[in-house]
Amino acid sequence: MLGSALGVAIFVLLRPSGIEELYGKPPPDIDARIEVLIKSYPEWINKRDGNSLVLKDGTQFSISDGREDKTFDELLEHPDIDDMFYFAYPAESEPKQAPKNFDPGRVRFQPLFDTMYGDCTRNEVTKNLRTIAWLPRHAGGRVPITTVNEVDKHLEKVSRELDELDTSFVKYLNRISGTYNCRAIAGSNVRSMHSYAAAIDIKSKHSNYRRWTLTKDEPKWQNQIPIEIVRIFEKHGFIWGGY
Repeated sequence: MLGSALGVAIFVLLRPSGIEELYGKPPPDIDARIEVLIKSYPEWINKRDGNSLVLKDGTQFSISDGREDKTFDELLEHPDIDDMFYFAYPAESEPKQAPKNFDPGRVRFQPLFDTMYGDCTRNEVTKNLRTIAWLPRHAGGRVPITTVNEVDKHLEKVSRELDELDTSFVKYLNRISGTYNCRAIAGSNVRSMHSYAAAIDIKSKHSNYRRWTLTKDEPKWQNQIPIEIVRIFEKHGFIWGGY
């Protein structure tokens, strides 16, 4: 999935042992983070006005809903804008077993993404789709991807670099598992980035999604994807769901 270069931070209210952690408190530097958000999407976001994010078309979204007592499920299902900064994406770090509920990039304020990429349930996404060649040197086929925020151009750059890797990497890449799919994130009612055609799943045969293997209600981390592949995606602005 494509992500902007946003620095994000955890904001968790720690609770006594046995009581679920609560979420929603914005980080101390939220003002700086909102400025980065605005600069990351200059075609869509005009400015900040107090507690409101003002879009180019005049639409206003509240940055904070004032809640600091959300469960993790509530954080996923009903986030505000500052909730998107609840954990930092660990770019260039070594993959490993993550703490409970650590899932960077999964918390998204859906109305903002609907505005940019379109609502797939209203058939607003398909008009922005472009089909690109995927690993043409290795007969990877063609994949549909959104042109919004130049996601298609970023993915083409990824494809070109992956195509230059040693042939031992091809088995992870030459038959992807999907891009556009109007669906929710697994385990929630919130739209996946696939519903905006802004994400790609590489070969599922060699993938391990943490929700597929649970140990005492906590995901057990596994990975087969070479880190060289991850780094190429990150270089071009994508984030990986394997952290």
